[in-house]
Amino acid sequence: MGAAPRTLKQRAIAHLARREYPRAELRARLLATGATAAEVDPLLDELAASGFLSDARFAQGVVRQKAGGYARRAIARTLKEKGVGDEAARDALAAIDPADELAQATALRQRRFGAPPADDREKARQLRFLLSRGYSPGIAFKVLRAAGARVDEES
Repeated sequence: MGAAPRTLKQRAIAHLARREYPRAELRARLLATGATAAEVDPLLDELAASGFLSDARFAQGVVRQKAGGYARRAIARTLKEKGVGDEAARDALAAIDPADELAQATALRQRRFGAPPADDREKARQLRFLLSRGYSPGIAFKVLRAAGARVDEES
């Protein structure tokens, strides 16, 4: 004998029990199950009012998880892609001090690679790594220079 079908609210709470979701992502998941926007939107309002659903809490979790490993702009891009509102994203990103970005990038390069780049190929590899983590080219070049690499910014 199979289990009784779950209600839309039960499915939403089951998703939120597993992990934090931003409103937009949970809405998309519920709509994908065949529910209508007229059913989903009031339910999401109810879940938000009762504290089960919070874009701000989701954004803070993403910032905690990615800080130190990704640049502020990469984290902001992730939040935007997840559909987090501007205000919630801005509040969560306030925990990251933009002045510390050079120190964070330096520590990240050191953890990942240890030794300074020995040749141009390794220098390019380390540069690509920092850029892929959302650091600006200016920060990445400063980090490599500080590590003792000869850096020509036109390369």
